[in-house]
Amino acid sequence: MHERLSTLACALGALLLFATLFLRRDNIGGQPVVAPNTQERGGNGLLAARHWLEAEGVRSLSLRERFGTLAQRRDLPRAGNLLITTTPTETAFRPRETKALESWVRAGNTLLVLAALSDRPDWGRGGFVHSDITALTGLDTVLHAQADGSVKPDKSAPKDPRAAGIAALRALRPLPEPLHSTLLANRPHAYLQGVHSAVALSDITPQAWDVRLPHGGFMLALAHQQESGQSVLWVRPMGSGTIILSAFGSLFSNRALGLADNAQLLANIVSSSVVPGGAVLFDDEHQGLASAYDPAKFYRDPRLYETLGVLVVAWLVWVLGSTRLHLPRRRAAAPREAELVRATGLFLARVLRPAAAARRMFENFFARVQLLTRRAGDAGPPWDWLENHPRLIAADVQQLRGWYTAAYSEQRVPLERLHNLIIRTERQLAA
Repeated sequence: MHERLSTLACALGALLLFATLFLRRDNIGGQPVVAPNTQERGGNGLLAARHWLEAEGVRSLSLRERFGTLAQRRDLPRAGNLLITTTPTETAFRPRETKALESWVRAGNTLLVLAALSDRPDWGRGGFVHSDITALTGLDTVLHAQADGSVKPDKSAPKDPRAAGIAALRALRPLPEPLHSTLLANRPHAYLQGVHSAVALSDITPQAWDVRLPHGGFMLALAHQQESGQSVLWVRPMGSGTIILSAFGSLFSNRALGLADNAQLLANIVSSSVVPGGAVLFDDEHQGLASAYDPAKFYRDPRLYETLGVLVVAWLVWVLGSTRLHLPRRRAAAPREAELVRATGLFLARVLRPAAAARRMFENFFARVQLLTRRAGDAGPPWDWLENHPRLIAADVQQLRGWYTAAYSEQRVPLERLHNLIIRTERQLAA
Protein backbone atom coordinates (compact mmCIF):
# COMPACT_ATOMS: atom_id res chain seq x y z
CA MET A 1 0.00 0.00 0.00
CA HIS A 2 2.83 2.39 0.86
CA GLU A 3 4.43 1.80 -2.53
CA ARG A 4 1.14 2.55 -4.30
CA LEU A 5 0.80 5.83 -2.41
CA SER A 6 4.37 6.74 -3.33
CA THR A 7 3.62 5.98 -6.96
CA LEU A 8 0.47 8.12 -6.81
CA ALA A 9 2.43 11.03 -5.31
CA CYS A 10 5.09 10.78 -8.04
CA ALA A 11 2.41 10.57 -10.73
CA LEU A 12 0.63 13.66 -9.43
CA GLY A 13 3.96 15.50 -9.27
CA ALA A 14 4.72 14.58 -12.88
CA LEU A 15 1.22 15.71 -13.88
CA LEU A 16 1.74 19.05 -12.12
CA LEU A 17 5.07 19.53 -13.91
CA PHE A 18 3.46 18.74 -17.26
CA ALA A 19 0.61 21.19 -16.61
CA THR A 20 3.10 23.90 -15.62
CA LEU A 21 5.10 23.47 -18.80
CA PHE A 22 2.04 23.09 -21.03
CA LEU A 23 -0.03 25.94 -19.67
CA ARG A 24 2.69 28.42 -18.72
CA ARG A 25 3.08 31.77 -20.47
CA ASP A 26 6.36 33.54 -21.12
CA ASN A 27 6.83 36.12 -18.40
CA ILE A 28 9.14 38.45 -16.56
CA GLY A 29 8.73 38.76 -12.83
CA GLY A 30 5.63 36.54 -12.92
CA GLN A 31 3.68 38.82 -15.26
CA PRO A 32 2.52 37.56 -18.69
CA VAL A 33 4.41 39.06 -21.63
CA VAL A 34 2.07 40.58 -24.20
CA ALA A 35 3.12 40.49 -27.86
CA PRO A 36 2.80 43.74 -29.87
CA ASN A 37 -0.06 42.66 -32.13
CA THR A 38 -3.59 43.95 -32.75
CA GLN A 39 -5.31 41.14 -30.87
CA GLU A 40 -3.70 41.81 -27.48
CA ARG A 41 -5.50 44.06 -25.00
CA GLY A 42 -2.52 44.19 -22.61
CA GLY A 43 -0.13 47.10 -22.27
CA ASN A 44 2.16 46.18 -25.18
CA GLY A 45 -0.58 45.27 -27.66
CA LEU A 46 -1.60 47.43 -30.62
CA LEU A 47 -5.35 46.90 -30.33
CA ALA A 48 -5.98 50.47 -29.12
CA ALA A 49 -4.12 51.96 -32.11
CA ARG A 50 -6.16 49.90 -34.58
CA HIS A 51 -9.50 50.70 -32.93
CA TRP A 52 -8.63 54.39 -32.76
CA LEU A 53 -7.73 54.53 -36.46
CA GLU A 54 -10.94 52.73 -37.40
CA ALA A 55 -12.95 55.16 -35.24
CA GLU A 56 -11.35 58.02 -37.18
CA GLY A 57 -12.40 56.47 -40.49
CA VAL A 58 -8.97 55.09 -41.41
CA ARG A 59 -9.08 51.59 -42.85
CA SER A 60 -6.83 49.25 -40.86
CA LEU A 61 -6.04 45.59 -41.49
CA SER A 62 -4.31 42.82 -39.58
CA LEU A 63 -1.71 41.31 -41.92
CA ARG A 64 -1.42 37.63 -41.07
CA GLU A 65 0.51 36.49 -44.14
CA ARG A 66 4.09 36.93 -45.31
CA PHE A 67 5.09 40.14 -47.07
CA GLY A 68 5.11 38.36 -50.42
CA THR A 69 1.30 38.59 -50.50
CA LEU A 70 1.22 42.41 -50.33
CA ALA A 71 1.57 42.97 -54.07
CA GLN A 72 -1.06 40.29 -54.78
CA ARG A 73 -3.84 41.75 -52.64
CA ARG A 74 -6.78 43.05 -54.69
CA ASP A 75 -8.30 44.94 -51.75
CA LEU A 76 -5.43 47.45 -51.59
CA PRO A 77 -4.35 50.17 -54.03
CA ARG A 78 -0.95 49.73 -55.61
CA ALA A 79 0.47 52.71 -53.68
CA GLY A 80 -0.46 54.88 -50.73
CA ASN A 81 -0.57 52.26 -47.94
CA LEU A 82 1.24 52.13 -44.59
CA LEU A 83 2.66 48.94 -43.08
CA ILE A 84 3.56 48.97 -39.35
CA THR A 85 5.90 46.24 -38.12
CA THR A 86 7.66 45.76 -34.78
CA THR A 87 10.94 44.04 -33.99
CA PRO A 88 12.18 41.79 -32.48
CA THR A 89 9.63 39.34 -33.81
CA GLU A 90 8.43 35.88 -32.87
CA THR A 91 8.62 34.68 -36.50
CA ALA A 92 11.81 35.35 -38.45
CA PHE A 93 11.81 37.35 -41.68
CA ARG A 94 12.67 35.41 -44.82
CA PRO A 95 14.96 36.90 -47.49
CA ARG A 96 12.36 36.29 -50.21
CA GLU A 97 9.66 38.23 -48.36
CA THR A 98 11.99 41.14 -47.51
CA LYS A 99 12.76 41.50 -51.22
CA ALA A 100 9.03 41.54 -51.94
CA LEU A 101 8.60 44.16 -49.22
CA GLU A 102 11.28 46.34 -50.79
CA SER A 103 9.50 46.21 -54.15
CA TRP A 104 6.20 47.05 -52.44
CA VAL A 105 7.75 50.10 -50.75
CA ARG A 106 9.43 51.26 -53.97
CA ALA A 107 6.03 51.20 -55.66
CA GLY A 108 4.92 54.12 -53.46
CA ASN A 109 4.04 52.68 -50.04
CA THR A 110 5.39 53.44 -46.57
CA LEU A 111 7.01 51.08 -44.07
CA LEU A 112 7.11 52.04 -40.38
CA VAL A 113 9.52 49.89 -38.33
CA LEU A 114 9.09 50.14 -34.55
CA ALA A 115 12.36 48.67 -33.28
CA ALA A 116 13.08 48.11 -29.59
CA LEU A 117 16.56 49.62 -29.73
CA SER A 118 16.56 52.61 -27.39
CA ASP A 119 13.67 51.30 -25.31
CA ARG A 120 13.23 47.77 -23.98
CA PRO A 121 9.65 46.69 -23.33
CA ASP A 122 9.40 43.21 -21.88
CA TRP A 123 8.55 41.65 -25.25
CA GLY A 124 11.77 43.10 -26.78
CA ARG A 125 14.34 41.40 -24.58
CA GLY A 126 15.21 38.68 -27.12
CA GLY A 127 15.19 38.01 -30.85
CA PHE A 128 17.39 39.39 -33.59
CA VAL A 129 16.39 43.05 -33.66
CA HIS A 130 19.64 44.21 -35.29
CA SER A 131 19.54 41.74 -38.19
CA ASP A 132 15.80 42.47 -38.57
CA ILE A 133 16.53 46.18 -39.06
CA THR A 134 19.18 45.39 -41.67
CA ALA A 135 16.82 43.06 -43.53
CA LEU A 136 13.88 45.49 -43.48
CA THR A 137 15.58 48.86 -43.99
CA GLY A 138 19.11 48.20 -45.25
CA LEU A 139 20.52 50.06 -42.23
CA ASP A 140 23.16 48.83 -39.78
CA THR A 141 23.01 49.29 -36.01
CA VAL A 142 25.98 50.24 -33.82
CA LEU A 143 26.40 51.16 -30.19
CA HIS A 144 25.87 54.89 -29.57
CA ALA A 145 29.12 56.65 -30.48
CA GLN A 146 30.78 59.72 -28.96
CA ALA A 147 31.58 62.90 -30.84
CA ASP A 148 34.97 61.51 -32.01
CA GLY A 149 33.27 58.44 -33.46
CA SER A 150 34.50 56.00 -30.82
CA VAL A 151 32.11 53.79 -28.92
CA LYS A 152 31.45 55.08 -25.44
CA PRO A 153 33.05 52.63 -22.98
CA ASP A 154 31.13 51.23 -20.08
CA LYS A 155 33.39 52.01 -17.10
CA SER A 156 31.14 50.12 -14.75
CA ALA A 157 31.38 46.88 -16.72
CA PRO A 158 33.42 44.23 -14.83
CA LYS A 159 36.56 42.87 -16.52
CA ASP A 160 36.08 39.35 -15.15
CA PRO A 161 34.08 37.32 -17.73
CA ARG A 162 32.11 35.58 -14.98
CA ALA A 163 31.25 38.93 -13.38
CA ALA A 164 30.34 40.30 -16.80
CA GLY A 165 27.90 37.43 -17.29
CA ILE A 166 26.29 38.13 -13.93
CA ALA A 167 26.00 41.82 -14.83
CA ALA A 168 24.35 40.90 -18.14
CA LEU A 169 21.76 38.78 -16.33
CA ARG A 170 21.04 41.63 -13.91
CA ALA A 171 20.52 43.97 -16.87
CA LEU A 172 17.66 41.72 -18.03
CA ARG A 173 15.80 41.99 -14.75
CA PRO A 174 12.58 44.02 -14.89
CA LEU A 175 12.64 47.56 -13.56
CA PRO A 176 10.50 48.36 -10.50
CA GLU A 177 8.38 50.59 -12.73
CA PRO A 178 8.50 51.41 -16.47
CA LEU A 179 11.26 53.83 -17.49
CA HIS A 180 10.06 56.81 -19.57
CA SER A 181 12.14 57.96 -22.57
CA THR A 182 11.18 61.17 -24.36
CA LEU A 183 11.31 61.84 -28.12
CA LEU A 184 11.87 65.46 -29.22
CA ALA A 185 11.83 66.83 -32.77
CA ASN A 186 15.08 67.98 -34.43
CA ARG A 187 13.36 70.28 -36.92
CA PRO A 188 9.88 70.93 -38.34
CA HIS A 189 8.55 68.03 -40.38
CA ALA A 190 5.14 66.81 -41.51
CA TYR A 191 5.45 63.75 -39.27
CA LEU A 192 6.17 65.95 -36.23
CA GLN A 193 3.62 68.73 -36.74
CA GLY A 194 2.01 69.45 -33.38
CA VAL A 195 4.24 66.89 -31.65
CA HIS A 196 6.01 68.56 -28.73
CA SER A 197 7.18 65.23 -27.31
CA ALA A 198 6.45 61.51 -27.43
CA VAL A 199 7.10 58.96 -24.71
CA ALA A 200 8.39 55.37 -24.91
CA LEU A 201 8.34 52.88 -22.03
CA SER A 202 11.01 50.37 -21.00
CA ASP A 203 10.49 47.44 -18.63
CA ILE A 204 14.20 46.53 -18.77
CA THR A 205 17.21 48.89 -18.69
CA PRO A 206 17.69 50.05 -22.32
CA GLN A 207 20.89 50.61 -24.28
CA ALA A 208 21.89 53.43 -26.62
CA TRP A 209 22.18 52.58 -30.34
CA ASP A 210 22.74 54.48 -33.59
CA VAL A 211 21.98 53.46 -37.16
CA ARG A 212 24.01 54.07 -40.29
CA LEU A 213 23.87 53.39 -44.00
CA PRO A 214 26.46 50.71 -44.79
CA HIS A 215 27.20 51.75 -48.39
CA GLY A 216 26.21 55.36 -48.86
CA GLY A 217 22.69 56.52 -49.53
CA PHE A 218 20.61 59.05 -47.64
CA MET A 219 18.57 59.10 -44.47
CA LEU A 220 17.26 61.96 -42.34
CA ALA A 221 17.21 62.00 -38.53
CA LEU A 222 13.92 63.61 -37.50
CA ALA A 223 14.02 63.35 -33.71
CA HIS A 224 16.29 62.60 -30.77
CA GLN A 225 15.97 61.26 -27.25
CA GLN A 226 15.85 63.98 -24.63
CA GLU A 227 17.73 61.97 -21.99
CA SER A 228 20.70 60.89 -24.13
CA GLY A 229 20.66 63.25 -27.13
CA GLN A 230 20.91 60.31 -29.58
CA SER A 231 18.74 60.10 -32.69
CA VAL A 232 15.69 57.84 -32.40
CA LEU A 233 13.58 58.56 -35.50
CA TRP A 234 14.82 58.35 -39.07
CA VAL A 235 13.25 58.52 -42.52
CA ARG A 236 14.74 57.05 -45.69
CA PRO A 237 13.31 57.42 -49.19
CA MET A 238 13.18 54.25 -51.29
CA GLY A 239 12.00 54.57 -54.85
CA SER A 240 8.57 56.19 -54.76
CA GLY A 241 8.03 55.04 -51.17
CA THR A 242 9.41 55.76 -47.71
CA ILE A 243 10.91 53.83 -44.81
CA ILE A 244 10.44 55.25 -41.31
CA LEU A 245 12.56 53.71 -38.54
CA SER A 246 11.84 54.37 -34.87
CA ALA A 247 14.32 53.28 -32.20
CA PHE A 248 11.37 53.22 -29.80
CA GLY A 249 9.29 50.07 -30.21
CA SER A 250 6.63 50.99 -27.64
CA LEU A 251 5.46 54.39 -28.97
CA PHE A 252 2.05 53.24 -30.18
CA SER A 253 1.37 50.41 -27.72
CA ASN A 254 -1.85 50.33 -25.73
CA ARG A 255 -0.22 51.78 -22.62
CA ALA A 256 1.80 54.48 -24.44
CA LEU A 257 -0.58 55.70 -27.16
CA GLY A 258 -2.31 58.14 -24.78
CA LEU A 259 0.93 59.58 -23.36
CA ALA A 260 2.29 62.99 -24.44
CA ASP A 261 1.79 63.44 -28.22
CA ASN A 262 2.19 59.79 -29.25
CA ALA A 263 -1.26 59.68 -30.86
CA GLN A 264 -0.56 62.90 -32.77
CA LEU A 265 2.68 61.41 -34.11
CA LEU A 266 0.83 58.32 -35.33
CA ALA A 267 -1.91 60.48 -36.86
CA ASN A 268 0.68 62.57 -38.74
CA ILE A 269 2.41 59.49 -40.15
CA VAL A 270 -0.90 57.98 -41.24
CA SER A 271 -2.21 61.19 -42.84
CA SER A 272 1.08 61.69 -44.72
CA SER A 273 1.33 58.11 -45.94
CA VAL A 274 -2.18 56.78 -46.61
CA VAL A 275 -4.12 57.97 -49.65
CA PRO A 276 -7.91 57.79 -49.97
CA GLY A 277 -8.75 54.13 -50.40
CA GLY A 278 -5.46 53.06 -48.84
CA ALA A 279 -5.05 51.21 -45.57
CA VAL A 280 -2.87 50.88 -42.49
CA LEU A 281 -1.61 47.31 -42.16
CA PHE A 282 -0.35 45.90 -38.86
CA ASP A 283 2.20 43.11 -39.24
CA ASP A 284 0.67 40.47 -36.94
CA GLU A 285 2.13 37.52 -38.86
CA HIS A 286 5.60 38.01 -37.38
CA GLN A 287 4.20 38.52 -33.87
CA GLY A 288 2.59 35.11 -33.65
CA LEU A 289 -0.78 35.65 -35.39
CA ALA A 290 -0.74 33.66 -38.61
CA SER A 291 -3.87 33.13 -40.68
CA ALA A 292 -3.33 29.36 -40.67
CA TYR A 293 -3.46 29.03 -36.88
CA ASP A 294 -5.54 30.74 -34.19
CA PRO A 295 -4.18 29.86 -30.71
CA ALA A 296 -7.03 31.60 -28.88
CA LYS A 297 -9.64 29.49 -30.72
CA PHE A 298 -7.65 26.35 -29.98
CA TYR A 299 -7.59 26.99 -26.23
CA ARG A 300 -11.27 27.99 -26.15
CA ASP A 301 -12.38 24.66 -27.61
CA PRO A 302 -13.90 22.56 -24.75
CA ARG A 303 -12.95 19.37 -26.55
CA LEU A 304 -9.31 20.09 -25.71
CA TYR A 305 -9.95 19.96 -21.98
CA GLU A 306 -12.28 16.95 -22.27
CA THR A 307 -9.56 15.07 -24.11
CA LEU A 308 -6.93 16.07 -21.54
CA GLY A 309 -9.23 14.90 -18.72
CA VAL A 310 -9.73 11.49 -20.31
CA LEU A 311 -5.98 11.11 -20.89
CA VAL A 312 -5.16 12.08 -17.30
CA VAL A 313 -7.66 9.58 -15.85
CA ALA A 314 -6.45 6.79 -18.15
CA TRP A 315 -2.84 7.56 -17.31
CA LEU A 316 -3.48 7.48 -13.54
CA VAL A 317 -5.33 4.16 -13.85
CA TRP A 318 -2.45 2.71 -15.82
CA VAL A 319 0.18 4.03 -13.40
CA LEU A 320 -1.61 2.77 -10.28
CA GLY A 321 -3.00 -0.50 -11.66
CA SER A 322 -0.59 -1.90 -14.23
CA THR A 323 2.83 -0.44 -13.49
CA ARG A 324 5.42 -2.84 -12.16
CA LEU A 325 6.83 -1.23 -9.06
CA HIS A 326 9.96 -3.39 -8.89
CA LEU A 327 12.00 -4.11 -11.98
CA PRO A 328 14.73 -6.73 -12.06
CA ARG A 329 18.15 -5.23 -11.66
CA ARG A 330 20.51 -5.52 -14.57
CA ARG A 331 24.19 -4.94 -14.47
CA ALA A 332 24.98 -3.08 -17.67
CA ALA A 333 28.50 -3.06 -19.00
CA ALA A 334 30.23 0.32 -18.84
CA PRO A 335 30.19 2.00 -22.26
CA ARG A 336 33.48 2.64 -23.99
CA GLU A 337 34.81 6.12 -24.71
CA ALA A 338 34.10 5.84 -28.42
CA GLU A 339 30.48 4.91 -27.72
CA LEU A 340 30.07 7.89 -25.38
CA VAL A 341 31.50 10.25 -28.00
CA ARG A 342 29.28 8.75 -30.70
CA ALA A 343 26.16 8.98 -28.53
CA THR A 344 26.90 12.59 -27.59
CA GLY A 345 27.48 13.52 -31.22
CA LEU A 346 24.23 11.90 -32.34
CA PHE A 347 22.33 13.68 -29.57
CA LEU A 348 23.71 17.10 -30.58
CA ALA A 349 23.02 16.36 -34.24
CA ARG A 350 19.34 15.73 -33.42
CA VAL A 351 18.70 18.74 -31.18
CA LEU A 352 21.06 21.41 -32.51
CA ARG A 353 19.65 23.31 -35.49
CA PRO A 354 22.11 24.14 -38.30
CA ALA A 355 21.22 27.84 -38.08
CA ALA A 356 21.98 27.91 -34.33
CA ALA A 357 25.28 26.09 -34.87
CA ALA A 358 26.21 28.53 -37.64
CA ARG A 359 25.44 31.51 -35.39
CA ARG A 360 27.74 30.14 -32.69
CA MET A 361 30.50 29.57 -35.27
CA PHE A 362 30.16 33.20 -36.39
CA GLU A 363 30.26 34.40 -32.76
CA ASN A 364 33.52 32.51 -32.13
CA PHE A 365 34.97 33.75 -35.40
CA PHE A 366 34.12 37.40 -34.64
CA ALA A 367 35.58 37.01 -31.14
CA ARG A 368 38.91 35.92 -32.67
CA VAL A 369 38.77 38.72 -35.23
CA GLN A 370 38.19 41.25 -32.43
CA LEU A 371 41.58 40.30 -31.01
CA LEU A 372 43.11 41.43 -34.30
CA THR A 373 41.03 44.56 -34.84
CA ARG A 374 40.79 45.57 -31.17
CA ARG A 375 37.18 46.48 -31.71
CA ALA A 376 34.65 46.71 -28.88
CA GLY A 377 32.71 43.50 -28.26
CA ASP A 378 29.35 45.21 -28.89
CA ALA A 379 30.40 47.03 -32.07
CA GLY A 380 28.76 44.41 -34.28
CA PRO A 381 30.22 42.18 -37.01
CA PRO A 382 33.43 43.68 -38.50
CA TRP A 383 32.29 43.35 -42.13
CA ASP A 384 33.83 46.65 -43.23
CA TRP A 385 37.22 45.62 -41.85
CA LEU A 386 37.04 42.20 -43.49
CA GLU A 387 35.91 43.60 -46.87
CA ASN A 388 38.83 46.03 -46.93
CA HIS A 389 41.50 43.54 -45.77
CA PRO A 390 44.15 43.08 -48.52
CA ARG A 391 44.73 39.37 -47.84
CA LEU A 392 41.12 38.30 -48.09
CA ILE A 393 39.27 37.40 -51.26
CA ALA A 394 36.16 39.55 -51.76
CA ALA A 395 34.08 36.56 -52.85
CA ASP A 396 34.95 34.71 -49.62
CA VAL A 397 33.88 37.66 -47.49
CA GLN A 398 30.63 38.03 -49.45
CA GLN A 399 29.98 34.29 -48.98
CA LEU A 400 30.56 34.64 -45.24
CA ARG A 401 28.19 37.59 -45.09
CA GLY A 402 25.52 35.72 -47.04
CA TRP A 403 25.70 32.72 -44.72
CA TYR A 404 25.62 35.11 -41.73
CA THR A 405 22.36 36.63 -42.99
CA ALA A 406 20.91 33.16 -43.66
CA ALA A 407 21.87 31.94 -40.16
CA TYR A 408 20.15 34.84 -38.45
CA SER A 409 17.11 34.33 -40.66
CA GLU A 410 16.76 30.71 -39.42
CA GLN A 411 17.76 29.27 -42.80
CA ARG A 412 19.88 26.17 -43.22
CA VAL A 413 23.63 26.82 -43.61
CA PRO A 414 26.18 24.26 -44.89
CA LEU A 415 28.18 23.88 -41.68
CA GLU A 416 31.10 21.94 -43.16
CA ARG A 417 31.67 24.52 -45.92
CA LEU A 418 31.25 27.35 -43.43
CA HIS A 419 33.82 25.78 -41.09
CA ASN A 420 36.33 25.36 -43.95
CA LEU A 421 35.81 28.94 -45.12
CA ILE A 422 36.30 30.33 -41.59
CA ILE A 423 39.52 28.27 -41.16
CA ARG A 424 40.84 29.50 -44.54
CA THR A 425 39.97 33.11 -43.68
CA GLU A 426 41.72 32.93 -40.29
CA ARG A 427 44.84 31.49 -41.93
CA GLN A 428 44.89 34.34 -44.43
CA LEU A 429 44.49 36.88 -41.62
CA ALA A 430 47.32 35.29 -39.63
CA ALA A 431 49.67 35.05 -42.62
